[in-house]
Amino acid sequence: MAEIAVQPSLFDRTLDQVRRAVRGLGSRRGVSLLDLKPDLPNSDRERLLQQMRDCLDSRGGEVTARARAANLGRAYMRLNPEGRHRFLSLMADEFGTDLVEVDAGMEAVRNAADPIARRAAEMHLRDVLRPPRVTLLMQFNGLPEGVKFLVDLRAELMNWTKKEPNLEALSQDARRLLATWFDIGFLEMRRLTWEAPAALLEKLIAYEAVHAIQSWEDLKNRLDSDRRIYAFFHPRMPDEPLIFVEVALVHGMADSVQELLDQEQERVPPETADTAIFYSISNAQRGLDGISFGDFLIKRVVGSLSDEFSNLKTFATLSPMPGFSRWYEREIEKLGDTILLADEQEALAAVLPDGTDVEAMLRQVLVRADWAANEPLSEALKPIMTRLAATYLYTVKRSGTRAMDPVAHFHLSNGARMERLNWLADSSPRGMQQSAGMMINYLYKLDEIDTNHEGYKGEGSIAVSTAIRNLARKTVAG
Repeated sequence: MAEIAVQPSLFDRTLDQVRRAVRGLGSRRGVSLLDLKPDLPNSDRERLLQQMRDCLDSRGGEVTARARAANLGRAYMRLNPEGRHRFLSLMADEFGTDLVEVDAGMEAVRNAADPIARRAAEMHLRDVLRPPRVTLLMQFNGLPEGVKFLVDLRAELMNWTKKEPNLEALSQDARRLLATWFDIGFLEMRRLTWEAPAALLEKLIAYEAVHAIQSWEDLKNRLDSDRRIYAFFHPRMPDEPLIFVEVALVHGMADSVQELLDQEQERVPPETADTAIFYSISNAQRGLDGISFGDFLIKRVVGSLSDEFSNLKTFATLSPMPGFSRWYEREIEKLGDTILLADEQEALAAVLPDGTDVEAMLRQVLVRADWAANEPLSEALKPIMTRLAATYLYTVKRSGTRAMDPVAHFHLSNGARMERLNWLADSSPRGMQQSAGMMINYLYKLDEIDTNHEGYKGEGSIAVSTAIRNLARKTVAG
């Protein structure tokens, strides 16, 4: 089996692409090249500040403005990570809103004498609330590869935002700007095939975030006749998938991701399949975090598949529970073996070697996976872990109404229903550590999607099968 070559940093590859494109802009008279040291020492600070001021200067025409932005972008791309951090900090700190002007603008709104004066004051306030750094960010949009450059710039910003509020503000400025450029109406859905350019297939390998693509043969298997991969693209980033979904056309609702990914599995003639299983959805651009278009992709894929195959009756996922392990560990720490029902305690104790502590076993479930090969132990753990998984998915909320699990929140927001828990559905090391190998099917029932979406987004009500609801409602003994 061919191995996948180690990919260079996607951010660095993007910078290389932009570097080549920006060179084509050349230089203009009056726009001096900005040569900064890679780590951007204090001695270069004033020169960079002046270049940023020049970019905000309205003198000259559009070509001059583009040349200034290209010069600034070229300088940024020559910096190392430390230098880029200082560059972005300078942009955030020195080109924010003018607090004096904002205060004056708010006062003018409050004191407006009539509706006409108030509208004028509100328009002025909107202008002064927009920091100059947003204009700097917008100027990069005019560069070749500029949109991708901004997406990756925000991705790099996000590495520092938790500890640096000034950079969080700049990151949100970039997010709001990108949200206007990545409106769903601008996006194109494409089905990707083995005939796609090699560079694009490499990106699928690099961006796959749920079930790693192990080889070129593995990727080819995921693009076979009974498989589909669809992705959203932006016209300014035609070779960069924004988000992609992998689909298997099968008989019945899948309960094992290893079977779906098994290259030796017999192919299902697509025209005989009755179920489409969405088994992997990957956001490919970290810089677009907070800009949601996954729900639109799923709906378009369902529509496309329905048009292509009238035999498809069921659309569902086979999804992980990435937050389960953290919740489970907290519950065990808090409750110990009292997390078990009386019959569960008895059944588990009966299959453990003499002297083995039940609580110690529970603490090890997500740490070691050898228990899965012990059939009596696995059967004793199955009702325990599936009940706890149902409790976690259905009853544990964030902010009162939002499902704690991020994948659950995503699918419930899109109108899906929690349908079925699957024991040992992902036996990979990651699957065992994440959720004791359990996965869940979310069902997209076409005539219920809108109702489910409205109920979840409005009141936090979760569409759920009777089986999962009943599991979650079992009370803990003691």
